Amino acid sequence: MYGRDQWGGAFEINADSATEDNRSRTEVDSGALSRQLDETQQSWLLGPGEQKNNKNVDLGCVEIKPNLFKWILAIFAVAAVTGSLAAIIVKTLPKHHHSPPPPDNYTIALHKALQFFNAQKSGRLPKKNNVPWRGNSGLQDGISDPSVRLSLRDLVGGYYDAGDQIKFGFPGAYAMTMLSWSVIEYRQKYEDIGELSHIRELIKWGTDYMLKTFNASAKNIDVIYSQVGHGLNGSRTPDDHFCWMRPEDMDYPRPVVATTSGPDLAAEMAAALAAASIVFNDDRTYSKKLVNGAALLFKFARDSGKRSRYSSGNPSAAQFYNSSGYYDEYVWGGAWMYFATGNRSYLQLVTLPAMAKNAGAFSAGPYYGVFSWDNKLPGAQVLLTRLRIFLSPGYPYEDMLASYHNQTNIVMCSYLPMFKVFNRTRGGLIQLNHGNPQPLQYVVNAAFLASLYSDYLNTADIPGFYCGPNYISREVLRDLARFQMDYILGKNPRKMSYVVGYGNHYPRHVHHRAASIPTNGVKYSCTGGYKWRDSPKSNPHVITGAMVGGPDKYDGFHDVRSNYNYSEPTIAGNAGLVAALVSLTGGDNIKVDKNTIFSAVPPVFPLAPPPPAPWKP
Repeated sequence: MYGRDQWGGAFEINADSATEDNRSRTEVDSGALSRQLDETQQSWLLGPGEQKNNKNVDLGCVEIKPNLFKWILAIFAVAAVTGSLAAIIVKTLPKHHHSPPPPDNYTIALHKALQFFNAQKSGRLPKKNNVPWRGNSGLQDGISDPSVRLSLRDLVGGYYDAGDQIKFGFPGAYAMTMLSWSVIEYRQKYEDIGELSHIRELIKWGTDYMLKTFNASAKNIDVIYSQVGHGLNGSRTPDDHFCWMRPEDMDYPRPVVATTSGPDLAAEMAAALAAASIVFNDDRTYSKKLVNGAALLFKFARDSGKRSRYSSGNPSAAQFYNSSGYYDEYVWGGAWMYFATGNRSYLQLVTLPAMAKNAGAFSAGPYYGVFSWDNKLPGAQVLLTRLRIFLSPGYPYEDMLASYHNQTNIVMCSYLPMFKVFNRTRGGLIQLNHGNPQPLQYVVNAAFLASLYSDYLNTADIPGFYCGPNYISREVLRDLARFQMDYILGKNPRKMSYVVGYGNHYPRHVHHRAASIPTNGVKYSCTGGYKWRDSPKSNPHVITGAMVGGPDKYDGFHDVRSNYNYSEPTIAGNAGLVAALVSLTGGDNIKVDKNTIFSAVPPVFPLAPPPPAPWKP
């Protein structure tokens, strides 16, 4: 039986006379001292005087007796020999290097979780991609599609979303935002474990592709290419779901979806590029390019003539990544735009009471506090709480920032088992999606927010917060995050790791086309790959670091390739996994990078007046 109480319960001198006295005392002391010294020593201390007429050794500044000179030479000789012997001994003794401590479980899992993104790359792969069974693919994306404007050369690159080969812009942008956020907060951790350059390369792979999906050199944009490929369950037409093929062998049509209204999509893409611009602030040219693109996207998102959900009219997107609204993306994207630019108009926008209300900041509901690719509000509130804790911009923003701070505390309280807002499995896994399939993507996001908020409190020397009358220490949030992540890594009733390649017992039949088909030189057709989809054998390739959908509400799991609810990984889920793992690496006393996120934010005091033309929700 797995207990749920792992996180604790509610739980005056005359100056002239003093100077004269000191002078006389010095003269007396010097006289007494000189009587105790020999003649040579007296000459050093008192200067030249009457000396005995003997033959001394002249050293230029002093003369010394021959016997004393011999003694000095002897002493130097002995010292030289002793030093030489010591150096020889030191060089010949075996060297004992202090090895660094072994990596903790979270660090080991983090290395693997990052590798999953290498396996999801589309386009012409870099030479060192570290996934030998993957090759170039999707090299015709956007080139032959007549709907793609000639100003955009192609739509090659980016990431495949999951076990199929569709490139979804909405969750893909969210994944890059999460990776960038984790680097901004924990850059030193990534550097310490040798993964900083790797994750920067992964982020750039995503942002380079995003910059292709709209006209980033224009003054205004009116279209975003939000998707490449499609799949409709039940369709008998060759597409990314009907066919079971390696991405390197795709020969079916991959249509491009053009989105002309989609504030949710555009604001999320703006968040991704803005966050990445902070990650790459050491590369001014690229960072500026990202900021300019983000500004174009956010302007598109705020165009009142384009305010309908991006998934409206796109059944392929609506079936898998249907957006429930766009005001949460306004707050999320606006917060990142403020951090990336320092333009207070963005801060004014996200602190409008009407904006917060429309985003659902004060609306109770079954999914309140559930951070995901669709609901950005919990993450946005944590970001704005960070601003209040570390920068405290004051009037006229304080009231709404205080409200966001309070809502963040409420969300953190809802995650704790003592308040019973969300059910848990018998093994202790929090059911943020209320027993529905693929729970782990929501769990890792909550673990990241809890661990990160705890680190904010630690960095600011705040010991805890209140849940009603109950005082909750920050350590309780760390314990919560650890418990949930430990469950995912194998401390669960099935003793199974839900991160592929971590531990000895993990899913072997992952719902993933590229991993399930051998690279044996045979090109399997659209339906010819079914033999591998339906095979009871384990995948020929281990898709290292992939976090699968996860167990059901009874802690049960079916390692079956055909059941994607259990066995399919996604880049959105793995981005949350990476963020949660890096927040927990290295122990509990490592603080966040407090300042980098504010590098573009001007000094907040004295405050400038708010912009004269206020935003409208």
